[in-house]
Amino acid sequence: MAERLLFLTGKLAEKSLHKVLEAMQPTDFKYRIAQIGVSVAALMTPELIVRRLPDAGDADRMLIPGLCRGDLRILEEKYGIPVERGPEDLKDLPQFFGHGGKAPDLSQQSVRIFAEIVEAPQLTVEGIVARATYFREQGADVIDLGCLPNTPFPHLADAIQALKSEGFSVSVDSLNHDDLLLAGKAGADYLLSLTEHSLWIADEVAATPVLIPAKSGSLPSLYRAIDGMLKKGRPFIADAILDPIPFGLTDSIVRYQRLRKKYPKIDIMMGVGNLTELTDADTTGINAILFGIITELNVNAVLATSVSPHATNAVAEADVARRVMHAAREDRRLPRDYSNGLLGLHDRRPFGYSAEEIAELAAQIKDPSFRIQVSEQGVHIYNRDGMFTATDPFTLYPDLKVDDDASHAFYLGVELARAQIAWQLKKRYSQDEELEWGVNTVRKAPEARVAHRDASLKEKRSKDKS
Repeated sequence: MAERLLFLTGKLAEKSLHKVLEAMQPTDFKYRIAQIGVSVAALMTPELIVRRLPDAGDADRMLIPGLCRGDLRILEEKYGIPVERGPEDLKDLPQFFGHGGKAPDLSQQSVRIFAEIVEAPQLTVEGIVARATYFREQGADVIDLGCLPNTPFPHLADAIQALKSEGFSVSVDSLNHDDLLLAGKAGADYLLSLTEHSLWIADEVAATPVLIPAKSGSLPSLYRAIDGMLKKGRPFIADAILDPIPFGLTDSIVRYQRLRKKYPKIDIMMGVGNLTELTDADTTGINAILFGIITELNVNAVLATSVSPHATNAVAEADVARRVMHAAREDRRLPRDYSNGLLGLHDRRPFGYSAEEIAELAAQIKDPSFRIQVSEQGVHIYNRDGMFTATDPFTLYPDLKVDDDASHAFYLGVELARAQIAWQLKKRYSQDEELEWGVNTVRKAPEARVAHRDASLKEKRSKDKS
């Protein structure tokens, strides 16, 4: 039986919502639209909905506008059905539901992320735990403690035990045999990196070794290490080493392909930092391509670093990329319309409304509040007194008549600047919302969006009294 969905909306968006849902047909759900009497759907709150919507009828699930704030449990308790926020722009409903009328499932992935704390010897134990917590929040599965050459790490064992007590899986990365032995005995789960000449360490500790070639680029050396571990019957991970540009990147990718072909069932790791850290390019795109390759080769783990300022969110990007590529592989689909987490500078559908559609909306406005939207033609700002369009916000100032309202002028300046940036970069703009920069978006407190309104009212009251 088809699922029955109830869509809530406001007066201005009702017509557009009908058009979008009709254009999506056929879907595997039935739908009904309830317009609850507010002009702007984003102004809905759970409390207002409860007051204005007597019941949910025969709906199995309720979708409210993505910009509707508040605790949805109030609605679920009232109507007895699941309540979910839809996309922030109703034009994104087809992508929200994905192909076949279902939201994309990004809960699954098949790649473990090892997040390296490169400067671990220089941090206190408390600092290491704090850094590890940050990486875990970004999606890391294993915390890797990097041991720096010629740098003492006297608190290595204490750091491992502190991390283990906090529930972390831990790996230690060192070229020093004594460090690796100490780490294994202190409870590390993984040791990076052993070669064919240091396999004896695996006999001394229970940690799972990550194997690398004894000589850079030598697959035969890596093969010998792998065969040695296979004879021992012990788990291990093999890493063919990803080289940076222009020092053999293409050859190193070929090595991974050969490694997987020769050993179709072993676990393989790829260290992605040699590309994300050592290339002056946005890491979102680099991670997208790398995880596409990783998914095709069934690479099971990555070592990610977040050192360079431009790679500060590389771990979070890796988490998005592994989920998107896994879903695309399982669905046998191109990796599109799964997530915008890796779309930092641009959007696939930046302009949800044409200039004509915006003009149609503007004609319905009967109040003095300004609305701002962006189309291919530029930035549009409108209220009951008319609509003005420009690509340079400075040219709009004489038309706005806010000379005596500093708070409102400040607010419009901020919003028009965001709208201009969105138009220039071909990004999605939504009034009162931060521009989206993929996983790099910094979330602000929702109260800040409307603070200018209170300030503007205070200013007006003060002037009225004087």
